[in-house]
Amino acid sequence: MKALTVAVLAGCVLVAGVAYAQQPPVQTQTPPPAQQQPPAAPAAAAPQAAPAPAPKFPEGAKYAFINIQRIASESAEGKASSARIEQMRSKKAAELAEKNKAVEALQAKQRSAVLGEAAAAQIQKDIDKTQVEIQRMTQDAQSELQDLQNELQLDFQRKVGPVIEAVAREKGLQLLFSQQDSGLVWADTGLDLTAEVIRRLDAASAAAQKPAPPKK
Repeated sequence: MKALTVAVLAGCVLVAGVAYAQQPPVQTQTPPPAQQQPPAAPAAAAPQAAPAPAPKFPEGAKYAFINIQRIASESAEGKASSARIEQMRSKKAAELAEKNKAVEALQAKQRSAVLGEAAAAQIQKDIDKTQVEIQRMTQDAQSELQDLQNELQLDFQRKVGPVIEAVAREKGLQLLFSQQDSGLVWADTGLDLTAEVIRRLDAASAAAQKPAPPKK
């Protein structure tokens, strides 16, 4: 039996950046009342085009490729991991925001009030202490986020690896490439097994989450 070589990306990208764009509210104007017109006859709904069939895997092909980033971002496992990371990031950001508010309050008091030498020195001491706490919290948050990301990446690789290998073996492949790392310029779209890996990975995840049947 010919040996099967699966060439895939070792480090999966699980974290998708979330950008929050602030836009000014759209100004709306109330149009003048239009003259009453008789209701028009409903237009016939245009027929919807049938979805294009998925490209067929070329019969007898010994090479194929997958897109690891798509698997990480579109699969249920990848989405759950990204949600966990984003949840921790939001929590740490909220904690740091509270500390920054405390520093701003102390600085405002320092500027607005007429303080004695001892009181002014105490406020400055509190400001310095809180700023040191913010620096430590920032470093701890970065470390915790990195640890969580590494943990989730390893768990993702552990789950997706057997699925990739099973798909490759069932197709009778000799080589399975990672699209991002292989230098791939062009390939038959039928050789892309990304959607198949995502489908099977989601099915395996759903099966693993089902509760075990009660014992009789």
